[in-house]
Amino acid sequence: MAIAPRLDLRQAQGLVMTPQLQQAIKLLQMSNLELTAFVEREMERNPLLERDDAAPRDAGEPGAAPMDRAAERLDALPPTPAEDRTGTDRLAAREAPPAGDTPLDLDAGTVWQDRDSLADLGAAPGGDGGMAPAAGDGMDGVPADWGRGGDGSTGEGWEQALSRPTSLRDHLLTQVAEELDSPADRLIGGQLVDWLDEAGYLAGTVEEIAAALACPADRVAAVLARMQRFDPPGVFARSLKECLALQLAARDRLDAAMSRLLDNLALLGRGDLAGLSARTGLDRGQLAALIAEIRTLDPKPAWGFADDVVQPLVPDVLMRAAPTGGWIVELNPETLPRVLVNRRYYATVQPSLRARPDRDYLADCLATATWLTRALHQRATTIMKVASEIVAQQSAFFTHGIDHLRPLVLRDIAAAIGMHESTVSRVTSNKSMATPRGVFELKYFFTAAIGGTDGAVHSAEAVRSRIRSLIDQETPASVLSDDRIVDILKADGIDIARRTVAKYRENLGILSSVQRRRSKALSA
Repeated sequence: MAIAPRLDLRQAQGLVMTPQLQQAIKLLQMSNLELTAFVEREMERNPLLERDDAAPRDAGEPGAAPMDRAAERLDALPPTPAEDRTGTDRLAAREAPPAGDTPLDLDAGTVWQDRDSLADLGAAPGGDGGMAPAAGDGMDGVPADWGRGGDGSTGEGWEQALSRPTSLRDHLLTQVAEELDSPADRLIGGQLVDWLDEAGYLAGTVEEIAAALACPADRVAAVLARMQRFDPPGVFARSLKECLALQLAARDRLDAAMSRLLDNLALLGRGDLAGLSARTGLDRGQLAALIAEIRTLDPKPAWGFADDVVQPLVPDVLMRAAPTGGWIVELNPETLPRVLVNRRYYATVQPSLRARPDRDYLADCLATATWLTRALHQRATTIMKVASEIVAQQSAFFTHGIDHLRPLVLRDIAAAIGMHESTVSRVTSNKSMATPRGVFELKYFFTAAIGGTDGAVHSAEAVRSRIRSLIDQETPASVLSDDRIVDILKADGIDIARRTVAKYRENLGILSSVQRRRSKALSA
């Protein structure tokens, strides 16, 4: 058979992932912070995009807060002719307040004037300035305490008086400057502060720090011994035993019996009271008193100075009960970046462009801006569809509690709203919903199914909650083993294996029955 080239014409269908389609998929998966940052970058690059922060909102719309309605009344003020913008119909400024009214957003720099400035203006008592001093005021009619902080200093704005949390490093360096006289010792002290880990323990050895500073190790050890008496007690320790000993020494409670107990922290961690009694020579009553005092100590003294700013979780979806029954689901307007396509600016600039690159650039900006507004609208619509279906599927949970959380997988939501399972997965990533029972990630409502003895199915999250509830109700005399928990759950209609109970218990951070029994015996 001869082999020869041949030209065939075939027709096939395929999905082409355009850059805009890929970006739309990424937008769907972004959190509200990531989305806001992306929109800000696009607004910087695209002159046809502008912020729509003054978008009006229907006063009767559900979820419109009183402050929002007050802002709407401000937005309704008519603009002056000079404020009429050519770009869009949004207002960029407000009318000046009527005479006699004091606006709430005055700049502090426009109000305060020092005494010299007032004196230069001739603001003397009874002068033309009309600023006669009141009784008890300072010179030139200025109250004596104007511009003066609580420490008596002047010339500082109120911003400098705002409090801020003190970091552990600043707290310790202040003590280094006060307690150590020698400049060399202060240098060693600063180095020791820098060698602390996040819990307040010294991360290196004395020899390593001495080698880094090229000084004798004995001098570093002497400075360290002084700094171990700094506040907070227990800082600069090199082990848990030393940290607890430093705190007990600060309380004058580090006696011989307590030292023997600290020498056997491993037995204390295992709850071996018999071994502790044999090693320390103390009876159960004495051990209980010492252990109770050790429980009041802080094994990580630096954590009290953690100054990391906790970012509040802003929910993407808001949900509340409807007055007539059912639930109301809406998007959180605070997380939705609102942008406008400035078509008026485009219509003004486009006829004046002569060069082909300029026209292509402006056309590309218009296409990109139009696509972004549509993509944001589609993203909001898709989130609403998924969130509404989740609420419909888990309505019993919102009404009765976690015991009624039903098993749910992504496929169930995708089939109900007519979307692909991967789309639902992207929508539920990095999104949260505020409900009457708290703020939950959307992923929280998807749990595996556990079979029941009567043929029903139960949510794995509900079973975990049931296990935690059973263990929380334990007493020292009736600690439940995993096998006993299995029997109780089967009596409630939940068919579960013992290894599954052990896995759920470990995921919840709950100790085994033996460890719980020892812990409860120590606490008794």
